Amino acid sequence: MKAVWMIIRWVVGLLFIFSGLVKANDPLGLSYKMQEFFEVWNLHQFNEYTLALSIAMIGFEIIAGVAVIVGWQMRLFSWLLLLLIVFFTFLTGYAVISGKIKECGCFGNCIPLTAMQSFIKDLVLTGLILLLFSQRNKFKPLFSTMNNVLVLFFSAVFSFSFMWYTLLHLPVVDCLPYKEGINILGGMKIPPGAKPDSTVITFVYKNKGKEIEFTADKFPEDFNDTTYEFVRRYDKLIRQGDAVPAIKDFSLTNQQGQPATETILNAEGYKVFFFLRENYNQGDWIPKAEKLIYESSHQGGIPGVLITSVPLQELYEKPPGLFYQVAPFTCDATAIKTAARANPTIFLMNKDTIVKKWSYADIDDAIRTIRKIYKQY
Repeated sequence: MKAVWMIIRWVVGLLFIFSGLVKANDPLGLSYKMQEFFEVWNLHQFNEYTLALSIAMIGFEIIAGVAVIVGWQMRLFSWLLLLLIVFFTFLTGYAVISGKIKECGCFGNCIPLTAMQSFIKDLVLTGLILLLFSQRNKFKPLFSTMNNVLVLFFSAVFSFSFMWYTLLHLPVVDCLPYKEGINILGGMKIPPGAKPDSTVITFVYKNKGKEIEFTADKFPEDFNDTTYEFVRRYDKLIRQGDAVPAIKDFSLTNQQGQPATETILNAEGYKVFFFLRENYNQGDWIPKAEKLIYESSHQGGIPGVLITSVPLQELYEKPPGLFYQVAPFTCDATAIKTAARANPTIFLMNKDTIVKKWSYADIDDAIRTIRKIYKQY
C-alpha cells in the first residue's frame, strides 16, 4: 500500500510541477487569461494585479508539487493543494457552464486544453488530492528537515529566476502563433481540412402573441394562415467547427486610417518590426534601436516598421528619436500582446515570414544578427 501512496504523491506532485513550469515559460500568458476572467466578471479593477497574481500562483504550484513529492509539511500542503484545486475546479466548471471562456490556460499555450478537458483534469486531480488529504498525517518526509527546506528553497529560487528571465527576454519555448519560421499571412488563413461551423437557417415568427421558431424544412402546417408575423431569421449553430486561423486580429492601419496589412507583409525583402504597446520600457534600448534602424535602412536597405497600440499622436508628443525613423502603423492591443510578449519586441521579417525575434533586452544580439544580413548584400 505504501507504493500506491508514493505513486499518487509523485503523480500529483509532478502534475503541479509540470503545470507550473509550462506556465513559468510564459507568465504573461496566465496574466492575460486572468484578465479574461476578470473581464467576464466585470472586475476590471484587478487587471493591473494579474501579473503579480500569475507569478505567485505559478511559484506556488511548483513549490507545492516539490513539497508533495518530498513529503514535507504534508498537513499544511495537503490543505493548500485542496483549496487550490477546488478553486481551479470552480474556474474550469464556470468556463464549461457559461461558455464564455474557451480555454482555461491550465498548461499555458504549449498544451491548450478546452474548458471541458480542463474541468475533467481538475476533477481527477481533486480526487487524487482528496486521497492524499485523507492520509496527510501518515506521510513521512523523504529527507531530513534541513534537506527538505533546501530542496524547496532552491525550487523557489529556480522558479522565480526562470520567470524573471522569460519576462525580461521572451519565452524559452515559443508556443505562440508568432514563433520564428511562421508565415504570418499563411497563419491568417483557415487551416486545410478544418471543419466549419454547422448551422441551419432558422425563422422566428409571431403567432397569437407567441414567438415560434422553425427551420426551413419544418414550416408549420398552417403556415399560410395570415396570423403568422415575421420577426427575424438567423443561422442557428448546430455543431461547433474548428475552422479558426492560428493568427487572428493582426491588422495594420497607416496614419491615414487605411488598411495596410497585406501591403506591408507582401513587400519583398527584409524588414524590422518594432512592436510597442502602452507602458513600454524606455531604457537604453532606444539609442541602440536608433542606431540599428539607421544602419539597416541606410546601409542595408532594411526598413523599420513601428507597430503599436499607442495612439500615434501620443507617441509624437514626447517621442524618442526612433519614432521619427520608422513607418508607424497601429494594431489591436490584443494582437500585439500575442505577437510580442516583451514590451517592446523586435521581429526580423523576410517578406511575411518571421526570421528572428528579440526582446528589447536582447537588442545587442539583434544588431549583430541584422548587421550580418545587410553586410552580405
